[in-house]
Amino acid sequence: MKYDVIIIGGGPAGLTAAIYCLRRELKTLNIAKAIGGQAGLASEVQNWPGEKSIGGFELTQKMFEQAKALSAEFVSNEVSAIEKTAVGFKVKTNGDDHETAAIILAFGLTPRDLGVPGEEKFKGRGVSYCATCDGPLFKNKTVAVVGAGNSALEAAEYLSKLTAKVYLISNAAKFSGEETLVNQVKELKNIEIDVSSQAKEIIGEDKVESLTVLDKTDGSEKSIKLDGIFVEIGHTPKTDWLKGTVDLNEKGEIVTDKATLTSQEGIFAAGDCTDVGYKQMIIAAGEGAKAALSAYKYIAAKKGGVAKPDWSSHQK
Repeated sequence: MKYDVIIIGGGPAGLTAAIYCLRRELKTLNIAKAIGGQAGLASEVQNWPGEKSIGGFELTQKMFEQAKALSAEFVSNEVSAIEKTAVGFKVKTNGDDHETAAIILAFGLTPRDLGVPGEEKFKGRGVSYCATCDGPLFKNKTVAVVGAGNSALEAAEYLSKLTAKVYLISNAAKFSGEETLVNQVKELKNIEIDVSSQAKEIIGEDKVESLTVLDKTDGSEKSIKLDGIFVEIGHTPKTDWLKGTVDLNEKGEIVTDKATLTSQEGIFAAGDCTDVGYKQMIIAAGEGAKAALSAYKYIAAKKGGVAKPDWSSHQK
């Protein structure tokens, strides 16, 4: 068996899992398309314990460097399939295949894009997918929230406390979120609601300066001067390739127990790709640690050994 554990994902969950696996002296490979995941795109993080303010890339890079210092192996690639073998698993990528005793799935969620001109250019420069992460950067400024569900309503309500003005732009004729939340948002004076409107183009030089909006009722267009745009049209777990390997819920999230075990013995999952509540960096990191310890316990049992207690001060 070449590896004890293969971790799929390079965000806080995957990197924390790597650190904990390595401290338990497990031969570990991390496979990820990019280091940092969604967290790495956050221009500033202000809710990470011990850091008053830090860039998302800087924070995840620190995790990466810590794992590298512990001799983690990293491969930049995308996993296409997992096959069960007589002694473990084969992880298939677009390049090489890798054999392992256990797997930790920690590849997070992918935010749904607006798919409009300017969006890709201004990601991290005014276009954000996380109001909790980036909201404080727009204090006393003007922003737009695009979306019609609870996540958009919650983002607008939260941002109204920080910013001078919030434009809430909904593609639908009415909001799909909870009625109580809709009413709360409607009562806030610095939120301007624009229903039956579609974001068409994001304009700017080095950062977001305005948003072109199409009125779907009469076909007219208008330009809104903005400092930032929060896209809140949902996130999706890219888990279709896992169907038949582990159980998924109706949202496509990986179903886990309290110890992060999936329906397949030997495969663990952590972070936003799972059915755990509250999609936050600190929770993803904690789940990554749990997954690593669970994987260690599983491997130790397979080898006929005794796992070190979780609280051991001498863990490697």
